[in-house]
Amino acid sequence: MGEKAPKQIIANLLDAEESRIAILDGRGKLCDFFIERSMDHQRTNEIYKAKVDNVLQGMHAAFLNLGDGKNGFLYLADARGIDVKPGKDMLVQVVKNARKDKGARVSPRLSLAGRYLVLIPGGKETGVSKRIEDEAERERLRDILRECKPENCGVIIRTAAVNAEKGALLSDIRELTLLWEKIQADAAQNSAPCLLHREPGLLERVLRDELNDDICEIVVDTEEDCENIKTCVKQFMPGKEIDVTYYGGTAPVFDVYGIEKQLLEAQERKVWLSSGAYLVIDQTEALTVIDVNTGKFTGSKNLDDTVFKTNMEAASEIARQLRLRAIGGIVIIDFIDMATKEENDMLVAELNRQFKEDRCKVKIHGVTDLGLVEITRKRARLDLHTEMMHVCPRCTGLGTVEKEESVAMRIKRFIRKICCDSKDEVLLLECFRTVAEYIAETVLSLWEEEFEKKIILYGSTDIQWGKYRLD
Repeated sequence: MGEKAPKQIIANLLDAEESRIAILDGRGKLCDFFIERSMDHQRTNEIYKAKVDNVLQGMHAAFLNLGDGKNGFLYLADARGIDVKPGKDMLVQVVKNARKDKGARVSPRLSLAGRYLVLIPGGKETGVSKRIEDEAERERLRDILRECKPENCGVIIRTAAVNAEKGALLSDIRELTLLWEKIQADAAQNSAPCLLHREPGLLERVLRDELNDDICEIVVDTEEDCENIKTCVKQFMPGKEIDVTYYGGTAPVFDVYGIEKQLLEAQERKVWLSSGAYLVIDQTEALTVIDVNTGKFTGSKNLDDTVFKTNMEAASEIARQLRLRAIGGIVIIDFIDMATKEENDMLVAELNRQFKEDRCKVKIHGVTDLGLVEITRKRARLDLHTEMMHVCPRCTGLGTVEKEESVAMRIKRFIRKICCDSKDEVLLLECFRTVAEYIAETVLSLWEEEFEKKIILYGSTDIQWGKYRLD
């Protein structure tokens, strides 16, 4: 396996409206991306004192007024033992970000994340991250928990706690306990609906969650944040040498490191692999479908070898793309059919290996009878597609538009209807430029002859594709 290649964190914090942080692997390839906008509302992990607006028993759900943006959505199954009724005040936490057309999903089960552990107010559980595999280290951490677990709170040890000193864990527990006490005091003093707790800013969250021994350098384009990063590095990684650099060049920092180009590529359907094979990634509301194709890759031995190598290369890139695009939920992968069960087993093993470092919980359900691989990945934040894009105003989400011929025939039928009631000798027709060019080149003279009217054609890009005006 060898040692992991060192990674870089590149932070673009120069603009007040938007903060962006990228993580690059040892080859300069984008492997994770985070974005936060100042105008965003109802973000994951925010805690609100909310007021129940209405309860829909038919949906087994309730809508809660959070006081900011759209009402939050609560599954009643998440509120077992709580009498949820209109007008009731509740402490809830956002577990799924608000989207343009939907409010946040909320839960009364609260959690507060620190560097080394997660505090669960009102919980009873204690646990250690499954990604900590060394049994002796797991037992050491459990022993510390037994000594210092607060009353009426659950505690989950995070992966970052590996080899952390007892004092660091105690400090984390102390800070989170004080934070919970403050939230309770604010809840008692303020009327619902109101915001009680917001997560730290993007930079601090990324450093808290992503800073580890793999990181060798951090570059940021603001001097003030450069000093803050140095402080965080000393706090989170004592004794670790990490280069923290202020970038003050005239070219944007993301351009210098080739990140802007990679971000554009991460929003495309087609993803090329180094061999010449490619993936096609289609996201829907219900699931994501990924198709694997050999493309330009022809191999060197035989067809079975070419297919196997393509699928193994695709497995690595798919793991990267799901993390980079923050894709969660159900993922269906149509790998190229392979001849033997052994090859399918090796493919599933490779997927498990590639997802081992993923911070989000991933479960691989094996190869189905149809030769598809089913994966579920926990949704941790808004996916990149939702963050960066919206529905096309021309096709309104279809991904396709009518052919020019179809639009032209709709226009002709409308002209015929108008001609039945109009004695005007001249018609002014405005439509999208490409449609106008098609009409002018193919059927305009025929229409004028058929309807015995002069048609003045105007092509525009200001009008939507498929729309038209007739005067």
